[in-house]
Amino acid sequence: MSFDLAKLESHLTSRSYIEGYTPSQADVHVFKALTGVPDASTSPHAARWYAHIKSYAPEFDSLPGSSTAGEAFTSATAPAPAKPAEDDEDEVDLFGSDDEEEDAEAERVKAERVAAYNAKKANKPKTIAKSVVTLEVKPWDDETDMKALEDAVRSIEQDGLVWGASKLVPIGYGIRKLQITLVIEDELVSLDELQEKVAEFEDYVQSSDVAAMQKL
Repeated sequence: MSFDLAKLESHLTSRSYIEGYTPSQADVHVFKALTGVPDASTSPHAARWYAHIKSYAPEFDSLPGSSTAGEAFTSATAPAPAKPAEDDEDEVDLFGSDDEEEDAEAERVKAERVAAYNAKKANKPKTIAKSVVTLEVKPWDDETDMKALEDAVRSIEQDGLVWGASKLVPIGYGIRKLQITLVIEDELVSLDELQEKVAEFEDYVQSSDVAAMQKL
């Protein structure tokens, strides 16, 4: 009985394991059926698989499944003799057909894996980046109606913007500035544009500054 390394190499061209997507008893069975380490220069896929499965050697008994998969890569008879010369043309066509089938199978497996990956990625919820911002709005003088100023600022509405708590902070000479907290979605709200909108309330607003900003 001899081991068909070429058949194993072909099998592993489009697969990571003998059966399924994780190491199993099928890999153990084929690993033990091998008569030596595959040559990486002639059988790169088999050599890669052999080194990977060898790392599981201490865990062979605990791997799942039960299989005699190694029998698929062994033969009890000697290789069939070459066909007569007159059959060469048919033989070439036959091998060409096998190669095409193997290539088609490899492409099918690859397409299935890409589709599964894309589906998993599409179903993964997207993380929305948000920030907590403390905005300070300064009035013109101590006679500015701060209630009207705050109402004007809070009248700004847009997607991704939520106004929070506020307070008036003394800055001297009887003047108080509005300090207001807001939460924004980073992709939807530009602080520069928001400050431009605040500045449009020129009857009340002298200027505004971002006093603090923290990512959520």
